[in-house]
Amino acid sequence: MPTQTILAATTALALGQGTAQPIPSVSATTTYHRVEIDGVGIVYREAGPRDAPTVLLLHGYPSSSRQWDPLLPLLADRYHLIAPDYPGFGQSDAPSPARYTYTFDTLAKTMEGLVARLGIERYTLFLQDYGGPVGFRMALAHPERVDALIVQNANAYAEGLGAKWQGIARYWADPAAHPEQIDAFTSLEGAKQRHLGTSPNPERYNPDTWADEYAILARPGEREIQAALLADYRTNVASYPAWQAWMREHRLPMLVLWGRYDPSFIVPGAEAYLRDVPKAELHILDAGHFALDEATDEIARLTRDFLGRVETTPLPSSAPR
Repeated sequence: MPTQTILAATTALALGQGTAQPIPSVSATTTYHRVEIDGVGIVYREAGPRDAPTVLLLHGYPSSSRQWDPLLPLLADRYHLIAPDYPGFGQSDAPSPARYTYTFDTLAKTMEGLVARLGIERYTLFLQDYGGPVGFRMALAHPERVDALIVQNANAYAEGLGAKWQGIARYWADPAAHPEQIDAFTSLEGAKQRHLGTSPNPERYNPDTWADEYAILARPGEREIQAALLADYRTNVASYPAWQAWMREHRLPMLVLWGRYDPSFIVPGAEAYLRDVPKAELHILDAGHFALDEATDEIARLTRDFLGRVETTPLPSSAPR
C-alpha cells in the first residue's frame, strides 16, 4: 500500500490524541453575488480577503455552491474563496436546452467567463463530482492559471466508476430505451442516497440537504437539463486519458480527499491518482460522496495544511506555467 494511502489513519490518530488546534472560523466576509455571463445569470458565493490566494470551488450533482457552506468560514481567514452555481443548478439561471447547450464543455466555458469577469488570474481548483469534468476542462484550457488541485470524490479513472455506471452506460447507448435512468437520477431517493451512500452513520446527515436539492431537480425543465448533462457525461469518461496525461505533464501539488462510503465513485478511483501524481496527498475519509456532510473539520484541517504548504513551496522550475 502506498505511503500516501495511510495518511488518513495518521491524521485520525493525531486528532484522537488531541493535538489538533481549533480552526479559525470567519463568516463575516461571506457575500452572495449575481453576474451575467454570455446572457446567463450566474450566482456565486464569495468569502475571504480578495488579495489572498484564490480557491475556486466547483460543486457536484445535484448540489450547488451551497454544499461549500460548512467549509467557507473555515478557510476565509486566509484564502479568497469563489463558489459558483453552474447554469441549471442552485440559484443560477436555468435556461432551456434550446437556449443553452448543456454539456460539460459549455459549463466549463461559462465558469471561465466568470473567472475572467472577476479578474482572477491564478487559483487553486477544488473539485467535487461534476466539478471534476468542469475543472479539468478549465485546467487543460488554461494551465497557467492553476496553482494546485484539490480533488474530493471527483473521478478521473475508469476503476473509480461504481456499479451504477453500468446502467448509465446503457442509457448512453440508447437514451430513449432507458428512461428509468433519468427517473432514478432526478429522484428524491437518488438525491438522498448520494449523501448517505453506505455510511454507517446516517444520523449524521441532514435530510434538509437532499430535500432542497430535490426541490431544484423538480423545477419545470430540470429533467431535460439533467438528462442532457447525463448523456454528455460519456465525454468525461472518454477524456480520462487526456486528463491523466495533463496531470503527469504538469506535476502540480495535489490533495485527494475521498469519502469511502461513496458507491458512485469508489476508492480505487482515488488511489489511481497516485499513478499519475505520485507525490499527491491521498486521504480516505470516513464519509460519503459529499464528504463535507460528515467530515467538515477533517477536510478543513487537511485543506488548510495543504494550502499553507502550497503557498510556501515554489513549483518545480521545469513545471509548465
